[in-house]
Amino acid sequence: MKISYNWLQQFLQVDWEPVKTGELLTDLGLEVEGIETKESIKGSLKGVVVGKVLTCKQHPNADRLKVTSVDLGDEKPVQIVCGAPNVASGQKVPVATIGTTLYDEKGDGFKIKKGKIRGEESFGMICAEDELGLGISHDGIMVLDKKLKVGTPAAEVFNIEVDYVFEIGLTPNRSDAMSHFGVARDLRAGLIQQDEKLELISPSVSDFHVDERRLRFDVEVEDKDLVPRYCGITITDVEVKESPQWIQNRLKSIGLAPKNNIVDITNYVLHELGQPLHAFDAQKIKGNKILVKTLEEGTKFITLDEVERELSSEDIMICDADSNPLCIGGVFGGLKSGVTENTTSIFLESAYFNPVSIRKTAKRHALNTDASFRFERGIDINLTEYALKRAALLIEEYAGGKLASDISDFYPEKIEDFQVFLSYENAYRIIGQEIPKETIKNILASLEIKINSETEGGLGLTIPSYRTDVQREADIIEEILRVYGYNNIEFSHKLNTSISFDSNKETKIENIVANQLSALGFNETMANSLTKPEYSSLSENINEEANVEMLNPLSNDLKVMRQSLLFSGLESVGYNINRKNNALQFYEFGKTYHKYNEKYEENKHLTLFVTGNRTKETWNIDNKISDFFYLKGIITSLLERLGIDKSKSSSSKLDVFTEGISLGLGKIKLVEFGVVKRSILKEFGIKQEVLFADFNWDAILKLVGNKKIKVSDLPKFPAVKRDLALLLDGKTEFKEVYNLAFQSERKLLKEVDLFDVYQGDKLPEGKKSYAISFLLQDESKTLEDKQIDKIMQKLQQSFEKNLNAVLR
Repeated sequence: MKISYNWLQQFLQVDWEPVKTGELLTDLGLEVEGIETKESIKGSLKGVVVGKVLTCKQHPNADRLKVTSVDLGDEKPVQIVCGAPNVASGQKVPVATIGTTLYDEKGDGFKIKKGKIRGEESFGMICAEDELGLGISHDGIMVLDKKLKVGTPAAEVFNIEVDYVFEIGLTPNRSDAMSHFGVARDLRAGLIQQDEKLELISPSVSDFHVDERRLRFDVEVEDKDLVPRYCGITITDVEVKESPQWIQNRLKSIGLAPKNNIVDITNYVLHELGQPLHAFDAQKIKGNKILVKTLEEGTKFITLDEVERELSSEDIMICDADSNPLCIGGVFGGLKSGVTENTTSIFLESAYFNPVSIRKTAKRHALNTDASFRFERGIDINLTEYALKRAALLIEEYAGGKLASDISDFYPEKIEDFQVFLSYENAYRIIGQEIPKETIKNILASLEIKINSETEGGLGLTIPSYRTDVQREADIIEEILRVYGYNNIEFSHKLNTSISFDSNKETKIENIVANQLSALGFNETMANSLTKPEYSSLSENINEEANVEMLNPLSNDLKVMRQSLLFSGLESVGYNINRKNNALQFYEFGKTYHKYNEKYEENKHLTLFVTGNRTKETWNIDNKISDFFYLKGIITSLLERLGIDKSKSSSSKLDVFTEGISLGLGKIKLVEFGVVKRSILKEFGIKQEVLFADFNWDAILKLVGNKKIKVSDLPKFPAVKRDLALLLDGKTEFKEVYNLAFQSERKLLKEVDLFDVYQGDKLPEGKKSYAISFLLQDESKTLEDKQIDKIMQKLQQSFEKNLNAVLR
């Protein structure tokens, strides 16, 4: 939020340096993020002075140029070559002296230098108004008042204003400071603590009176909960034209472009007092009536930005007598009801709209306006009529308007100021220091918090209506502390703390898994639990009716809570791939959220995402793409690390996989993993294969105990490796070979590995070839050939008998 220092000084005549003022505002909780110097004319016309043309002669070498001598108030006049047709002796003119920098409309500067023009020396430039940034005319030089003194700086003649603009990072709770008057009010409270007692000057509306009651609009509000207060007045005989320069300067200083006097005045009052206003062209309102209501879902409405929008049945709309929409209340005006250069009478609106309703409407239509910014945070409902009078008087003064009706004020239930009791003891305890009672009372008075009663133990207080964030005793204490000054609170130089020991079993298990995955090259991610409702349609396993919807979503992309970690993870994968980071290994601990028959359920998960090369590209390592079996190996190692080594596999029933496996113990599913369907990857702009694993973390936490680590000596005797090439039935799985091998030889067989699979036209139909290695070892002695041959023969016979295997 931008706050002009010159504008602040209209309400509080403080003469502090801007930097010092900014420091005080920051101490008060209105953090100043930066201070920018603003000039009503760029460069402030430095180096431009009033000169008097003493002589004016025809240039000897140019028909359209004149050679002048100009008195600038120095000892000798200077010679200036001028091409303006209206230059003449005796004139008082603005002169840019040597070294002056002038700026064009784009802000680009050019420096005035000594030079020769067609052989005649020139020591400056006599300026037109567009060259000085004072207008757009370039018909000739500016001719000034003859009474002006020669040598007077042009900045004094044209009242060039230099301003300092504070960029304040306003927190959402400080709705009272969403205006220059609100900031001045807070600054005054801080200055009082600095022994600077200044009067807060508020704009007067004592001259408000109705000129002639000749144009009245009745106001009807449909829902008082959505619109607790609505004021309006009609003003006739207005002339739409440029605003006075001082209003334009105020708006420009905070980054607003002036439009016309009516619109500028409503914007001025908005930033002056914090009350949004809206002006309607009265001739475009049918039936001399204003209806404040909601319209049917899907009603079309064209806003000021010429965009046709579909209204929600919850949007507050300002309508005419025929229920034709004129404006989205509190958010944005309509194209057909706004003020134009042909407008001669207006209906001026000042209202208080429900903050929640305005926020929903603004987010729904992606409209963030100065008005919605204030209504969303809650304005002062008691300011509504006062701000309307202030704007009406300015329109009367600067647009020639006449007040043509009394103020229509719909305010059925007056909101009373809030009552709070402050305990001195609680204040001392929370602040950590005893502040004198008189100081506390002075601070409260400076904040316009009234003291209704006083006892030995505390104060009975009335909170002004504009402080919507002060509702509790703790809020009062915070107000006292920020004005008193956090830097004035004493604190101990001794810090006491205790070492915490996290004995949480779940955290320990997560850390074990996280450490192992990180050691394998995985990176941990943390995605948003809010996601798009459209993701539910990507899988039949996700029930859209089980979505947990947000009551007040920030956007359509964050409307529901996720039922799967897959889609938020794919967003991260797609984001990285689009930035040329193609080799990815991610893991995330997170929750899914479901709603079943009005009951809510949260489930814990661990998910893995693997795609691209296993290692970085280097000259001495062959690239190897991560595949299904690579992911399976990682999953198996994780389960074994947690002491789960007897899981059984089955095909996965998740429809997000082209091929997938489920590992479980009995009826408990531990993890499902596989290759994600291309149709799903396409939704995220991913063209390469992605492997995904989803652990049922709740089930794993229940199964995992404190696994004891066993340590044994390294074998002293060598191991022996033998291979078999077996011709098997095409349906036979390696798991059957693996289990049968250990059943046949339990004592000396240590490992069974499959290192080659072949299927092709050189084998009988329906057959395949497995190349299998067997590792044999006796920990008490060296194996002999006869013993090894006997074991291998036993294995071969077992395969032939049980699997119909044939040795190739």
